[in-house]
Amino acid sequence: MSTEVTPFGVLCNLSCNYCYQHPMRDAGNVGNKKPYDMKKMFAALEKNGSDFLMFGGEPLLMPIEDLREIFRWGFERYKRNNIQTNGVLITPAHIDMFKEFNVHVGFSLDGPDALNDSRWAGTLERTRQTTEQSHANMRACMERGLAVSIIITLYKGNAAPAILPRLKEWIQQLDGMGVKWVRVHLLEVDHPLVRERMQLSVPDTINALLELVQLETQLVNIKLDILNDMRALLRAKDDNITCIWNPCDPYTTEAVQGIDGQGNLSNCGRTNKDGIPRVKADTVSYARQVALFHTPQEHGGCKGCRFFLMCKGQCPGTAIDGDWRNRSEQCPIWFALFEQLEKQLVAAGETPLSIAPDRQQLESVMVQLWDSGRRAPLRAGREFLTQQTTKIAGENDHGDVPHGDEHGDHWDGNGG
Repeated sequence: MSTEVTPFGVLCNLSCNYCYQHPMRDAGNVGNKKPYDMKKMFAALEKNGSDFLMFGGEPLLMPIEDLREIFRWGFERYKRNNIQTNGVLITPAHIDMFKEFNVHVGFSLDGPDALNDSRWAGTLERTRQTTEQSHANMRACMERGLAVSIIITLYKGNAAPAILPRLKEWIQQLDGMGVKWVRVHLLEVDHPLVRERMQLSVPDTINALLELVQLETQLVNIKLDILNDMRALLRAKDDNITCIWNPCDPYTTEAVQGIDGQGNLSNCGRTNKDGIPRVKADTVSYARQVALFHTPQEHGGCKGCRFFLMCKGQCPGTAIDGDWRNRSEQCPIWFALFEQLEKQLVAAGETPLSIAPDRQQLESVMVQLWDSGRRAPLRAGREFLTQQTTKIAGENDHGDVPHGDEHGDHWDGNGG
């Protein structure tokens, strides 16, 4: 589980036109109604018991003295810290602090110059200035030996066919600088104007992703994590995949949780389509995945899709018509990319899970788990099937499916 600490809620120094947090802002839920409480945040982090990501909005709006206190606390317990930022507000003092407390700095950037106009700063001139400032701060962080990662959102302004070569050139430049982690996001649409003005067509999105698949073979340092995740899923080796590939309940968002400035737990912001931050439900449900497995594709489900176990209907934040019960509206894009990676694995002599003889058996195991409110990695499910087939594993105390721990992440000793 990833934990995001948001002292200022979704308050930000920029106004990215496509930001999935705009429904919160439009509803007036911009930030905390009163100043953040450090003691309450620390109490919530202590109870949570894992490392965390400083998030927003823009976390660097927090005074550096308070950030230092949080990072010192994190370093004492976990020897590392994380922050996701647009990078505009980084100063030399911040970089010194990042170095002192081993902070991994994630930059949200969509490219150089005009490619980053999505990250709007009020005027075109100011936007270009802040883009250059973000890039300069990224370079300064790398010169100090800090771990740096980039999140890129694909949209018309950086990945349309005529512009895509410039994006690829920039990624190659990042590779030459020594950047190792780049995450590619597809645009999450929450407003008709965003869809009209910024969203790539399905063919152009597929083209961009396939071009990035090819580009990755030419890179020395960077591995695009979305491709790594999808290959891992096709191999049923999915213990460390990112959140969008997990079976998500929008009322608990098990893979991601937030801690606000008052120490309250919250869900992943991608599911707040009505602009209201939901309190976490007490019980996790995988009803969405079970329903999608049984629902015909023409009715918004995933029935019969050979990539279902890998995709699971994808993120509910991108569901058809904004209804989390449906599969992702990005389904044709993910299907095409899975299909391409499937072909690559077959050409390399591997048998992807999507065409493996045991796929339907594994589907049965996973759906039974979800239906009983439990989950586990595909890797463990396949191990269970293998053990059953070879008669190594005995029956567990919950019937004919393996049993997960209280977090639903691993098998217990009974399941094998």
